[in-house]
Amino acid sequence: MNAPTTFYSTKNNLIIPFMCGFYDRVAEPFAWAALRIAVGGMLVIEGWQKISHPFAQVGFVENIGFYPGWLWSPLLAGLQFFGGFLIAIGLFTRPLALANTVMLAITLWFHFANPYGSEFLTPAGVEALKSGATEYFTPAAMKRLSDGGGAFLSAVQTKAELASLFWTGGAGLFAAFGGGAFSVDRTLLKKEF
Repeated sequence: MNAPTTFYSTKNNLIIPFMCGFYDRVAEPFAWAALRIAVGGMLVIEGWQKISHPFAQVGFVENIGFYPGWLWSPLLAGLQFFGGFLIAIGLFTRPLALANTVMLAITLWFHFANPYGSEFLTPAGVEALKSGATEYFTPAAMKRLSDGGGAFLSAVQTKAELASLFWTGGAGLFAAFGGGAFSVDRTLLKKEF
């Protein structure tokens, strides 16, 4: 690897200068590949359900303004599943990462704009929680749900926001910097977008 890496270090700006070669030739390329595989792999995992049922999101995408839903639902499912796979291997990394970044940014906006509220729990569900229906829940679950599920929904909301923030940022990094040293783009095509 003679070409400078994505975040090329110089000995002058390192506290331990002799580590420069290790950072540039080992740490950065492997870390970049691991993050690329994680981001792409999670897109594949999250996209599998959507690609298996490509029209399941028609109502959702139309509710956030993407018409016609019959077009956008399978398109976004394919972008997430197939795009995630190609990001993971590092093929056409930048354009697919950019498209997924936009999709994930909209998801992030949606989670902030439409938090899970108490209306998420049905009156019958809240009543079951309050009745102490121990045949349905373990004692630990009953303790977590003792407030009628509010704390649980708050934790779900926080997880949705933080996961969306992380995956949006991760995809954005690959849109900006490309797939890195071990990507198909760089190793087989010898070019990046």
